[in-house]
Amino acid sequence: MKLTTDRLILKEISRKDLHKLHELHSAAEVDEFNTLGIPENIKATKKILKSMLKARKKHPRSSYTWKIILKETKEFIGLCGMTLSNDRFKLGEIYYKLFPVFWGKGYATEVSKALIITGFNVFRLHKVEAGVAVNNVKSIKVLEKSGMTREGLRRKILPIRGEWVDNYHYAIVEDDLRNY
Repeated sequence: MKLTTDRLILKEISRKDLHKLHELHSAAEVDEFNTLGIPENIKATKKILKSMLKARKKHPRSSYTWKIILKETKEFIGLCGMTLSNDRFKLGEIYYKLFPVFWGKGYATEVSKALIITGFNVFRLHKVEAGVAVNNVKSIKVLEKSGMTREGLRRKILPIRGEWVDNYHYAIVEDDLRNY
């Protein structure tokens, strides 16, 4: 499955992306609010990639992972994904992460909106959700610019670098007004 926006291409991750994926997950700034932690080595990243690729073979499929590519330069700038509940609740949870050099340019918001649209129009979801560490101000702004509403606080749920961190729960439902 391939998605496009004005400036980006979201293309499913492949084995060829191992080194870029490792580079992204190894960036300290990207890891600040990430529950995965920095991979020990390329083998650890290979395991992560293997599980992403394995998810493509499940039926019904419940997990999608896309690399984020700049249309103009064909450069790999990040990763995003969606997990589907595949049940009567019709929920999807999105995430995104970009190399820090691409922060502050509106790409994360563009990705978030594309994932929300895909959730409603392609996967026929009722609700699209996202979680965000309470101190991740940049990502909170992205979710709010995407039309998501803060629905609550989940206390000490994120294991980040040996500490339990609070998480805001954001969501948008199919009949919420959107400006995109």
